[in-house]
Amino acid sequence: MKTSISMIAKQVRFVLAASAAVGLASINPTFAQEVNASAADVEKIAVVGSRGAPRSVQDSPVPIDIIGGEELNKAGSADMLDLLVGAIPSFSARLQPISDAATLIRPVNLRGLPSDSTLVLVNGKRRHRASVIAFQGGGVNDGAQGPDISVIPSIAIKQVEVLRDGAAAQYGSDAIAGVMNFVLKDAAEGGSFEVKHGEYYEGDGGTTTYAGNLGLPLSKDGFANLSFQLKNADATSRSVQRPDAAGLITAGNTAVGNPAQIWGNPEIKDDITLFGNVGLDLGDDKEFYMFGNYSERDVVGGFYYRNPHNRGSVYSADGGETLLIGDVGQSQGLARTCAEVPANVPNVLVTDEYQAMVADPNCFAMNQIFPGGYTPAFGGNIVDTSLAIGTKGEIKEGVLADVTYDLSGSVGRSESSFNLKNTLNPSLGLATPTEFDTGKYIQLEKMFNLDLVKSVEAGLAEPLTVAGGLEWREESFEIIAGEESSWKAGAYADQGFNIGSHGFKGFGPESAGVDTRRSVAAYVDLEAYFTDDFLMGAALRYENFTTFGNTTNYKLTFQYSLSDEISLRGSTSTGFRAPTVGQANVVNTQTSIVGGDLIQSFLAPPTDPLSAFYGGKELTPEDSTSYALGGVYQLGDLFVSVDYYNIEVKDRIAQSSQISVEADDYEQLRALGVRNPELISAVTYFANDFDTTTQGVDVVVSYKAEIFDSSDTNFNLAYNWNKTAVDKFNPDTTSLGKVRRLEEGQPDHRATFTVAQSWDNASAFIRANYFGEYFAVHADDAEAGGWNEMADSAFTIDAEVSYFVTDQITVSAGATNLFDQKAQKLSPDSYAVVGGEYYESGPFDYNGGFYYVKASYSF
Repeated sequence: MKTSISMIAKQVRFVLAASAAVGLASINPTFAQEVNASAADVEKIAVVGSRGAPRSVQDSPVPIDIIGGEELNKAGSADMLDLLVGAIPSFSARLQPISDAATLIRPVNLRGLPSDSTLVLVNGKRRHRASVIAFQGGGVNDGAQGPDISVIPSIAIKQVEVLRDGAAAQYGSDAIAGVMNFVLKDAAEGGSFEVKHGEYYEGDGGTTTYAGNLGLPLSKDGFANLSFQLKNADATSRSVQRPDAAGLITAGNTAVGNPAQIWGNPEIKDDITLFGNVGLDLGDDKEFYMFGNYSERDVVGGFYYRNPHNRGSVYSADGGETLLIGDVGQSQGLARTCAEVPANVPNVLVTDEYQAMVADPNCFAMNQIFPGGYTPAFGGNIVDTSLAIGTKGEIKEGVLADVTYDLSGSVGRSESSFNLKNTLNPSLGLATPTEFDTGKYIQLEKMFNLDLVKSVEAGLAEPLTVAGGLEWREESFEIIAGEESSWKAGAYADQGFNIGSHGFKGFGPESAGVDTRRSVAAYVDLEAYFTDDFLMGAALRYENFTTFGNTTNYKLTFQYSLSDEISLRGSTSTGFRAPTVGQANVVNTQTSIVGGDLIQSFLAPPTDPLSAFYGGKELTPEDSTSYALGGVYQLGDLFVSVDYYNIEVKDRIAQSSQISVEADDYEQLRALGVRNPELISAVTYFANDFDTTTQGVDVVVSYKAEIFDSSDTNFNLAYNWNKTAVDKFNPDTTSLGKVRRLEEGQPDHRATFTVAQSWDNASAFIRANYFGEYFAVHADDAEAGGWNEMADSAFTIDAEVSYFVTDQITVSAGATNLFDQKAQKLSPDSYAVVGGEYYESGPFDYNGGFYYVKASYSF
């Protein structure tokens, strides 16, 4: 905590110094909404997608979803990701059991594209990336490094705006699938406090959340809006006992657990988030603003069980025929004297050969530390901080008279510290510890923005909006080495024992360091009504990066009103996604399942000698071209929108499939400086390996009626059809299984239908969720003959009832997956390795039904 506070202080000094240097200016003028805007206004006006005045959803030339904070709160989960999944059909966030770092920060998808293809903003400012990279991200997110949305508590949110359209020409890198803008509450008075508790029907996963929001006046012309959330969530288990573990127990091995491993959600401890949003009117049409957060949580999950008879490079070197025996004398240069110990027996611990080996002080096996095998516990501490400071105003005189302007500085930092328990470094022999601090990833981003907007008379139906701006960004990714025992090659590495903490090798000194990239950007944005019914917009953005050069992108939009009720809209744009500094430089050791076997693979930077030997090259940006065409119909309280989109992405960046490290290559790899290549089963790296085309249709229908006296009923239907085709790929680094996951790993069809009813003293809602068929895969085993199949479509139902005890106190009860719809089940023959009951890649929670109660107090 001391380190975190020190880092926050440094960030505050950085942004304060930046703001003092540039003087008073303005925030993005599209945020010039009244602080006291009514709730109705909030739900109709969006600020993303246009540099001009905020637009209503029906008048926008691009499709926008607006979800109010109150609507977000109508769900059992306290995780922002789960809340958005229930509100936006083209948005998904998968649970990631036993998926290394992806277990700590869940990756998301918008329109079937990875999490780092959606730009995330808070109050219109770019949100920094998480330090965790999803190495096992459920197919589409393999290797994605997006922001950690889960740290944003719903109680702090005024509304969420989702721009479902490519917008890189307006906002820069990552906005290929769209833009999500989280608008923080800005009330100067009042507040709320809530307590929520729930658990799964199975009786586990108990989650308790405390959250509060407080609005305070900041002098007579400003506000300070503060929010907090504290959450604790127990682990879940959807495990089945592995047959091999059951066999060992039957044979008398009393050290084997039942179940031998836990397959389910990780435990989340002390998940605390603090958010603040401050605004102050400085007079003369100038305002000051500041917002930021501090968030921290501890997460503990599980790995796969290590069988004490046959786990490679730990217990055996020949598939379980014999135990892997360490010879102390051999490690000191003497002749080997240890005899073989057969392991293809029911219980090796009771054999005469094993007993004789234990009695010999010159010989040992890892069974002496973990006689029943072991299941590593993988944990992490995630600390996320951010701060943005700026001012906004209008120039009154001179050449720039009537120009509104924005000048701001921001900084964001994400730190992930990893640890392993209940494991060992086999190469250290019996001296190995069983707990390890394996190192850290740190993502740090700094940014300055200047935005200018002016209305110019051009003889059109309305003045031409001319916007322009500059942006400077610096992004760094740092690897901090773990403790020595987590990465050290011990004295027994040459005898075939695995190097480093098993399951997640610590980062060594050769991997530690900081890599930095800077970029500068300039943009111009034009928008005007050529007639009262015809709106057009154009944007052009140039960016230059210190690593790979420059890129220029454009966007054209239109909106045409055929009548007061019907309008057409469309857009075409180019975009890009710069490879992250982390993707270009990260190292990691992970356990994967290939062909039903657990293997340990090494992720290396694409230019590392090991990667380069197997085809790795310097990363270049992804390039995209997007087209969209849609229409809006609004008559009274009926709203209908239909939008088609087509997104082509070339040179798409992703983690390669596992490339086997062959014995014939060992000598060449050693000559290139690769240490102990014989202990590396496979290598992966990031590459620009394929082109894709994603197309789809979004349909949104809403209707408000008064079915019962003195009550309101709202009907909302949202449907998404989404299909991705892999147009080109490199078969040397991308397997057919990975291609199929990209094309079929998510449902083509997704829909939600919600009916919300409100009375004077109560309210209720019920939501039906539909998920189409999809290619179900477990633990990335997507190859032919692996554990995968086409999963059936499914419905789930969510419901909630609230009673207003007083004007201030509300109590609620509800459930997600009310009727406990089961996820797609694995075949029993997978239990020998998986030890879990369901596919992990499903579009809805494999844990089943979840019920909850909550109470809130508003003041």
